[in-house]
Amino acid sequence: MAALSRIVARQRAEMDRLQDLAATAAVLERAKGAVMAQLGCSPDAAQEELQHRAKAGERTLLEECWIVLGALSAAPHRAAEPDPVGSPARRTAPGPAHEEIAADALGRLSRVLVRVGTPHDLARCLLDRLAPDVGAGAVMIFARRPGGGLELTGHAGIERTLAEQWSRVPPVSGIAALDALTAGQPRWLENLRKDAERYQLIGDPPERWPSRAWLPVVTGGTADVVLGVLRHREGPFPPRVREHLLAVAQLCAGPLRTFGSRPDPAPDEAADAVQTVLDRLPVAAVLLAPVRSAQGDVEDFRIDAATSVTSDAVGRSGRELVGLRFLECWPEAARDPLWEGCLRVLADGRPYESEPFARQQIVSGVSELATFSARVMPSGGGLVVSWVRHDPSDRQEQRLADVQRLGNLGWVTWNPDTGEGNWSSQVFRIFERDAAQGVVPLSGLPRLAAPEDVPTLARAVGELVRHGRPCDVPFRIATRAGVRHLRMVAEAVPDAHGTPVEVHGFVQDVTAQRSAELALVASERAMLTQHGVLEAERLVAARLQDALLPLPKEPVRLAGLRVDIAYLPAQSGLSVGGDWFSAIELPDGDALFVVGDVAGHGMGAVASMALLRFTAKGMVITGSSLTGALSRLNALLLHSRDPHGSATMMLARYRPRERRLEWAQAGHPPPLLVRAGEARYLERPFGVLLGASDTPRYEAAEVGLEPGDQILLYTDGLVERPSESIDRGLERLARAAAPGPGAAPAPLDRLLGATLAPEGRDDVCVLDIRVPADAEGEGGSG
Repeated sequence: MAALSRIVARQRAEMDRLQDLAATAAVLERAKGAVMAQLGCSPDAAQEELQHRAKAGERTLLEECWIVLGALSAAPHRAAEPDPVGSPARRTAPGPAHEEIAADALGRLSRVLVRVGTPHDLARCLLDRLAPDVGAGAVMIFARRPGGGLELTGHAGIERTLAEQWSRVPPVSGIAALDALTAGQPRWLENLRKDAERYQLIGDPPERWPSRAWLPVVTGGTADVVLGVLRHREGPFPPRVREHLLAVAQLCAGPLRTFGSRPDPAPDEAADAVQTVLDRLPVAAVLLAPVRSAQGDVEDFRIDAATSVTSDAVGRSGRELVGLRFLECWPEAARDPLWEGCLRVLADGRPYESEPFARQQIVSGVSELATFSARVMPSGGGLVVSWVRHDPSDRQEQRLADVQRLGNLGWVTWNPDTGEGNWSSQVFRIFERDAAQGVVPLSGLPRLAAPEDVPTLARAVGELVRHGRPCDVPFRIATRAGVRHLRMVAEAVPDAHGTPVEVHGFVQDVTAQRSAELALVASERAMLTQHGVLEAERLVAARLQDALLPLPKEPVRLAGLRVDIAYLPAQSGLSVGGDWFSAIELPDGDALFVVGDVAGHGMGAVASMALLRFTAKGMVITGSSLTGALSRLNALLLHSRDPHGSATMMLARYRPRERRLEWAQAGHPPPLLVRAGEARYLERPFGVLLGASDTPRYEAAEVGLEPGDQILLYTDGLVERPSESIDRGLERLARAAAPGPGAAPAPLDRLLGATLAPEGRDDVCVLDIRVPADAEGEGGSG
């Protein structure tokens, strides 16, 4: 395809060259005929005359030919002088002002004018060349109408709405173009404010072109064409620019004389001619004509011609598209940059080429996604839009390159006999090797590995080459960024005799993956070590807790009360909690009940629990009041260095003779009293958390007990659940403990089953104290 494209390009260039020669020859022959008619000489003498005039005027032969054709009827308007060598009526050589005109610019213009075919082409050609030379922003060409008015025959740089507005100019005063044509003199409009008082200025607004020139062009007996050059620049036209524009107008007289025999084709005829050409093109392309709103804005484009391979979103193709709207056929284009590109080309005439984009295409009745690029070119008052579908092989190569880049891998091939091979660019990057150094032979690959990995890689390569055994081997290399972990996967391709003739595979950089694996192994080892430490600590703490806090297997009888005790460790974690209890009979026959909860878990919590348990019993046995014991225990925690320096506690003393229970608490949940089938919580006396304040205050409260009463002392693990307030847990315990009027209280195990959390529970310690209904019971200790 590339070779064919080059051949077509050469043939097109040769055709253009031949067309230029033919057109130039035609211009030369017409100019020779004009000189022969003027001088009555032979063709050879006429050509010599033209060459002599061009040399004397420092012009090209083509420029001189155009000047002769444009001045056929201008002899009465210009002076002539005798020829120094006897040739009659040769034109005057340019004066100093003409010598300042850029001869190369006129020469380029004369060569381009050979191919100009319509007034619109001429206007576009002039705008392209005058824009950089004199700052032209628009060019307009008016021809005299038989009734004396003007007709806009060619324009460039102005919108279609403005062109339609000035397409016909009546023979009235105040029109600069008509004034210049009538007087046969140029009109230089250089002061916008003053010019607006005399002429009706073209433009909406007129300030768009602050200065403008209207130049009459003599194409017949009189000037019948006027050339308008509208500039974006302010201020007067310098003398050099004026002379240059006058020379350009004179140079355009020749082409303008020939346009009478070459009228612009009608729109329908032009579209038919283009359609005939497009039918033979193997590319997707359409000829578009703008469709404008009442305000002059482009709403859509009409398809005037389309190639046979062009298809729209619903499968219509070729001539089926003619007459339809562009957005009707490709509605998604309204959101694409292609639409903005079409509008820009229509406005400024500069070609547009889009970035690659994806679009659905109907192929053999099936919709498939393909990648295209679009190109937009101006064509008269419309556009030619063409699409180029990208070769799937190019897309496949791009996808392969993306896979190598994203996977950080590259392909490799080697010839085992010669050692030669090929690497993709990604492999060179992986090995940090300059591609100019070439591919490392397969036998030399182990030398790139770390010393510890050389034997493994060499053995794998040897098995691959000698026996054709596939390999998947990891190895490491040293790079500027440190050690890099690689993986090579390769296989051998054998010949008919089983001898490996080619090795191919891929090399992948797995450094990130390997680093993550090593970090995971290290983390797992640390977790196992920590788990072992915690398990050992739990075992020691559990044994210490069992030794310090023996749990009775049967209910305990104290001061005529029946006491059931339950202790349940936490359901999760490896640490032992700090919940504890104590139930003993004092020397005076009273009973002491204690429940507490030390903050934290583990060995520290067990040690704090032992300290508080034995100290509390000792203080009460030696005569301390309940509130006094709590105050001293608070001071003990404040002055200890134990990080678990806070705890909740409840002390209760039962006097069997009065059947009264005195109790005090330090930040602990209240006791639950169950009487006559109903449950209620006792009102807590004031008391702050142990270890929370150096000036604590504790108060005590009393309650009288009756036969059949039940008192529950417990730690917060019984009523607390994750993501639930403790108030809901207290309500649940009260409902479970209240059996109803006339019913016996529920056993402790059933009570625990109804209130404990199903999972995620903390330590739980419960004292179920019951007053017998018929007797005072027997004494004991625990």
